[in-house]
Amino acid sequence: MMAIQQISDSELELMKIIWASGGKALYAAIMEELSAAGNCWQKNTVITLLSRLVDKGLLKTSKIGRRNEYTAIISEADYQAAQTQTLLNKLYEGSAKGLVSTLIQKELLSAEEYEELRQFWEKQGRAQ
Repeated sequence: MMAIQQISDSELELMKIIWASGGKALYAAIMEELSAAGNCWQKNTVITLLSRLVDKGLLKTSKIGRRNEYTAIISEADYQAAQTQTLLNKLYEGSAKGLVSTLIQKELLSAEEYEELRQFWEKQGRAQ
C-alpha cells in the first residue's frame, strides 16, 4: 500500500467535499458546500488548504476558463485504507485483531455492527 501524507482535519473536510462531488469540484462549489455546512472559512484559507493538498499529492488542479477545478488523485476508500493501516501499525503493531478486540472490549462496536461484520466475513470467505 502506498504511503499517503498526513493531512489536517480541515484538509480532510475539503477532501470529503470533493469525494462527495464525484471526485471533482470547482472552487465555487467547495465554498458553497462549506457555507452550507456552517463553515465561514476565508477565501485565502481555503485556497491555502487546497494548495497544500495539491502539494501533498492528493489533488490536482486544472483550469476551466478562469475557474479552478480540483480533482482527487486518491479515492476516499484508498485514503481510508491507508489511514487504517497507519493506525494499525502505530497502535497495534499491524494487528487488526488487536484493533477489533479493543472495539469489542470497550463496547465501541455494537452487537448489530458485530453481527454485520461477522456476516460480511462469512460471505467473503464463501466468495473466494
